[in-house]
Amino acid sequence: MSATNIDEGLWLRRFQKAEPGAVRLLCLPHAGGSASFFFPVARALSPGVDVAAVQYPGRQDRRQEPFADSVPELAKMIFDVLAGSLATPTALFGHSLGASVGFELARLMEAEGAGPVRLFASGRRAPSKHRDESVHQLDDEGLLADVRSLSGTDSRVFDDDELVRMALPAIRADYRIAETYTYTPGAPLTCPITVFTGDADQKTTHDEAQAWREHTTGDFELNTFPGGHFFLATNQSKVLDRLSASLDGAGAI
Repeated sequence: MSATNIDEGLWLRRFQKAEPGAVRLLCLPHAGGSASFFFPVARALSPGVDVAAVQYPGRQDRRQEPFADSVPELAKMIFDVLAGSLATPTALFGHSLGASVGFELARLMEAEGAGPVRLFASGRRAPSKHRDESVHQLDDEGLLADVRSLSGTDSRVFDDDELVRMALPAIRADYRIAETYTYTPGAPLTCPITVFTGDADQKTTHDEAQAWREHTTGDFELNTFPGGHFFLATNQSKVLDRLSASLDGAGAI
């Protein structure tokens, strides 16, 4: 599947208008997530930042499209969408699966000589820290139990059988590419990396978060917040303050 000839509007969702010349913050959702997860980010940072949230194929208004087969493939599809605007100063912000996608996308951008101004990796272990995981192979109840345990989805969704039926394929497909992602060793990034992690996140230990340091020759900072895998929901203002300060420090805003 190629994104080369697909309308950018299918992939990038903007919820607020940005000022001319604003740095672009490309937001990459978690497994089973959608672009709308980043609406609060757009509301908080616009118009000084052009918040563009990625809508992965295979869900919501793109549910008729096939899912990506791997993290690198998804990163390449997004890269193809950005091909005509790589000169635009861009920071990447990915949560969970989105952090892995962001890392692979940053590699592609740097290879093209148009690297991101910063990579924000949230709720995800460093690419070089592999875990053997197989949640995507569980039956529907097992998969949903894992999703519930992470508290990243409004619990009322699970009371609606139709919504669950519609969401499950995307959740399973995203879990699959996240869990089967294998880091290919290569040169570290040159862009700065900022990591956000929750102190009780069962998916990412402190050491696994700290290991992102190995993946850049640029500046590195690790920010730990109280909470589990979706610490973003309970620390929103603090995370966004840190994100904004990092962009400002890089001269991006």
